[in-house]
Amino acid sequence: MEWLSDLSVISGPLPWILTGLGALGGVWLLAARVPWFRRKALPLCLAVAAVVTLAVYIAVEKILRPFPDPIEISIYVWIGVGLAAILLLIPRIRAGRTAASAAVSVLAVIAVVLASATQINLVFDAYPTVGTAFGDEPFDRVDLHDLGGVTERVVTGTPLDALWTPPPGMGDEGRVLTAHIPATQSNFTARDAEIYLPPAYFTNPRPLLPVLVLLAGQPGAPEDWLAGGKLTSTMDAFAAEHEGLAPVVVVADATGSQIANPLCVDSPMGNVATYLAKDVPAWVASNLQVNRDPRAWAIGGLSYGGTCSLQMATNYPEVYPTFLDISGQEEPTLGDRQRTLDAAFGGSESAFEKVNPLDLMATKKYPDSAGVFVVGSDDADYRPGAQKVFQAAKDAGMDVQYLEVPGGHSFAVWSAGLEKETPWLAQRLRLIR
Repeated sequence: MEWLSDLSVISGPLPWILTGLGALGGVWLLAARVPWFRRKALPLCLAVAAVVTLAVYIAVEKILRPFPDPIEISIYVWIGVGLAAILLLIPRIRAGRTAASAAVSVLAVIAVVLASATQINLVFDAYPTVGTAFGDEPFDRVDLHDLGGVTERVVTGTPLDALWTPPPGMGDEGRVLTAHIPATQSNFTARDAEIYLPPAYFTNPRPLLPVLVLLAGQPGAPEDWLAGGKLTSTMDAFAAEHEGLAPVVVVADATGSQIANPLCVDSPMGNVATYLAKDVPAWVASNLQVNRDPRAWAIGGLSYGGTCSLQMATNYPEVYPTFLDISGQEEPTLGDRQRTLDAAFGGSESAFEKVNPLDLMATKKYPDSAGVFVVGSDDADYRPGAQKVFQAAKDAGMDVQYLEVPGGHSFAVWSAGLEKETPWLAQRLRLIR
């Protein structure tokens, strides 16, 4: 069944098929001719679905505002469609009166819900295949205790590929490790990290590889880089072209929960900056055999994670002199400046300016820092900000590049951004010539 797991749900015929089946299911759910269904049940179910969807919209966009940018209206529309189908199930079964009709009604609801989920997924490209949508992992996992500690023989030097010869029997694919990185100094409540280790890491002698700390968006989790971010396939492909060499990628948690937005600073919402600048590097250096030279370390991320990567690069350039900002915001925000100041900076504009990348880059020079800004060519909300911070970084003396790739604010852009810039990262981190 590997063919089914690899089937794309963001391109090709399957999204059209699922949407078509959903349309047929919707017709079936609406088509009962029983008078009480058409006059009472149908209007009531549709009204309830509309009211609940509107309430969710108001709560998310106007009251709670857990996300700094509004969610596309189409997402709420498809949520409402799926909810309406679920509400119609019982009345439609009663209206059909037969077991066969009931079975068709259940299938119709499933079809509508799947179609709605497919349309939502097409906005974000979060799950590229059937397998990823159902939690399938197309990579091998390894336990921290099975890594075997350090090897006495290592390969080091720059560029590393000029000194490296892969030993016989080296595998073709990397492995993924899930690990808890304790917040020893920050006390930040972080979720487990996902760590990619390339094929060359599992050899003896072992090359001392560079490290990329990668961050997810908000809402999001470290696992997002393994699914929609296509991290393992991207790194495995790079390793296949460079005799098993690729960066060790540590996908650390920079939010603490799926919807939290601690702004990647030290504040009452959590000491994220200290966690990423001190706790994560200390744990990696103590538990993984990697290159500890800061020139071999980079930080990157998507959306919130992209904003956070630039924050770390400007506030801690001695820790992360290299960064990859993919679809990051112009500045850390909870949606508006005053709300941001009140939540994390005690209402102080000056406290915000002390850590805000744009303000830092206006007053400091970063001649030893380098980075890439990637944004979707159709991302009207984030593209102007990306252009602004790119110019600010360039004016601050950074060695920076700007890249637009086809797409909007989605994993289609974020996965492509990582794939396109991995060679640059590898050269910058002195892994390859």
